[in-house]
Amino acid sequence: MRRRIPSNSMLIAFEAAARHGSFKEAASELLLTESAVSRQIARLETFLETKLFERKGNRVRLLPVGTKYAQEVGDSLARLERDSQRLMGQSPGTVDLEIGVLPTFATRWLIPRLGMFQNTFPHIRVNLAQRLDPFNLPASGFDAAIHFHDPAWAGLVIHPLLHEVLIPVCNPSLLSGTRTPPPLDDLPRVHRRQNAEAWQIYAQETAQHLQNPLAGVRFDLHGMAIEAAMAGLGVALVPRTYVERDLAEGRLVTCWPPGQSVSKTFCAITTEPLDECQPALRSFVLWLLDQAAATEDQP
Repeated sequence: MRRRIPSNSMLIAFEAAARHGSFKEAASELLLTESAVSRQIARLETFLETKLFERKGNRVRLLPVGTKYAQEVGDSLARLERDSQRLMGQSPGTVDLEIGVLPTFATRWLIPRLGMFQNTFPHIRVNLAQRLDPFNLPASGFDAAIHFHDPAWAGLVIHPLLHEVLIPVCNPSLLSGTRTPPPLDDLPRVHRRQNAEAWQIYAQETAQHLQNPLAGVRFDLHGMAIEAAMAGLGVALVPRTYVERDLAEGRLVTCWPPGQSVSKTFCAITTEPLDECQPALRSFVLWLLDQAAATEDQP
């Protein structure tokens, strides 16, 4: 039976136009004319028998049905590109794993340890892609995810790795000339935008006085907050797991008590139990569990 799928040229033009919100910018990215992009999208709308864009003169606006379709098409194209690149670069006997992972967890915890995994399993190549939010793992093309525990993973297999315990850290220069530990209320503070109440909860747990717990600069990622702390912009409340090396090497210091509650739990997520996973993925997840246990055992 012949598949009823739009042509690649239609989908690529649509995805670019939806991402940019402009036929002109999509044409520039794809090295096409604006009219060529417009024709491809018109053909796609005819094929689907559905309008994806609202056109007003030279301006276009993605309709709600187009917004949802754009997300699905973008995910499918990214998966196809990822699978193609994996085959093009694959060496004989090498097994590739595609892992969707939280970006700061990848850069601060996982990547510094990956060399050990590769030394033990030289035939397994681990490819990482950042995912800030939970996603549909079975339909994503990823072999596994490393993310926070979340109800969105219902029906999948959860392998708890590490607990997120927050600690205040800052550049040592921020404490020069102050008594130890200085009151947090006397220092500028750094916030992670997605966890706006973290300082308020921390102050209640540790009996720290903060006149305005929400005062301070805000960043989207823990990685940004850590860099801000190292740059001397203030005290950041971040997972200890992310800053162990910086504390050990003196780039950051902490002289306040750690948070008392576990904010979130980092997990590996697979679609099947470990004994049913492919051998390469099973080896990787078991290695993750061992590394996480060693991290939790550190003082």
